[in-house]
Amino acid sequence: MTDIDDTTGPARRPGRTRRQVLRPALALAAAAALPATAVPARAHAAPPGGHEQHRGGKQHKGVRVLEEKRSGRLVDLTFDSPSMGGPAHLRLLTPDRPRRGGGPWPVLWMLPGGDGDHRALLRRYSLDSRAELRDVLVVMAWMPVFGFYSDWWNGGRGGPPAVASYHLGEVLPFVEREYGAGPLRVVAGESMGGFGALSYTARYPGLFRAAASYSGYVHPLRHPRAVRAGATHVGLDWLALWGDPVEQRGNWQAHDPYHLAERLVGVPVHLSAGDGRAGPLNPPDAKPDPVVPGLEDPAHPFPEDVLSPTEALMREETRLLARRLVGHGAPVTTHFHSGTHDPVYWAREFDRTLPGLLRHLG
Repeated sequence: MTDIDDTTGPARRPGRTRRQVLRPALALAAAAALPATAVPARAHAAPPGGHEQHRGGKQHKGVRVLEEKRSGRLVDLTFDSPSMGGPAHLRLLTPDRPRRGGGPWPVLWMLPGGDGDHRALLRRYSLDSRAELRDVLVVMAWMPVFGFYSDWWNGGRGGPPAVASYHLGEVLPFVEREYGAGPLRVVAGESMGGFGALSYTARYPGLFRAAASYSGYVHPLRHPRAVRAGATHVGLDWLALWGDPVEQRGNWQAHDPYHLAERLVGVPVHLSAGDGRAGPLNPPDAKPDPVVPGLEDPAHPFPEDVLSPTEALMREETRLLARRLVGHGAPVTTHFHSGTHDPVYWAREFDRTLPGLLRHLG
C-alpha cells in the first residue's frame, strides 16, 4: 500500500461539542440489482458540433427515453425508469472520433455525492477538456438525493427507489446498446459516490477493473448515527434505506465496502480523505460546515479546529477500510491529507488518480 499522509495540524483531541454538518448526505445501500452484460452495440461518437434535441418516448428494451439532448460530445438523457418509479437522468461525454476498428469504447463511470448532481461533474473535473478522455465514454450517473447507490429496503418491500437497479440494470445495458460502451470499465466517486464506487465494485465482481474513492463514506456501519442524521436532515426515513442497523445488520454489511473488502482483492483501489481541518485549498476565511443535528456524538465531540465533521468521519472510515484491504492483500493506494469535505480536494485527487485508472482500460 502506498500511504501518503501530508496532513498538518494537531492530533485529534477532545473539545467542546460543536454543531456542525454533513455536506453531502451520507449513504446506504440495499438489495441487489444484477448487472447487465448486454453485447455492446457498435461504437459511435456524437456528431461534432451542433445541438440536437429529441423528445417523446423512444423505447429501448426496458427503459423509455423521454428526452435526449446533444451538444457536441455531451448527451443529456431523461428516462422513464421502472427502477426509480418515474423520471431518471443520465449525462454522457462521448468520444470525439470513431473507434478504430469499430469496437466498443472503454468506459469511465463518475459517481456524484449525496446530492446526486451528475451535471456538476463535467465542470468540476474538467472532463471535456482532457485529451486523455477523447477516446473514452464517460458516464455521469444521476441518483436522487441521499440515494446511497442502493435499492432501498423500505421495510422489506424494496424500491423504488432502486438506484443500483437503475444504474446497473437500465443505464449499463442502455449505454452498451446505444452508445457502444464496452466491458472495460473503471469508476471514481466523490463522497457518497466513493461509497458507490467501492460497493458496486465489490458487490458485482468484474464490473469495474479499478475504483477510486474521494472522501467516500466507505464504512457506514461504523457511524449509523451519521446515516440517521444525514437522512433526517434531508427529510427521509433512514430506516427505509437498509433497515435497522441491528435488526437488519446483514443487509447493512452486504452493502458496506468495509465488510466486502475481501471481494476487492485483485481490484486496484485508491482511497483518499482529508482530516476535516482547513487545508491548503481552503480559503483563509473558511467556515465550518452547515449544521446537521445529531451528526456529532456527544460522547466523542469533534475537536474545535475541525471545520468539516463529515470529512473527519470519512477519514476514519477510509483508514479503517485501507487497513482491512491491506490485511486481505488487496492492491490499494491511499492519500490522507489536510482539508475539508470540499470539491476542490476531490478535483485534485482526480488529477492524481486519472492516469492510473485509465491504465486499466487497456
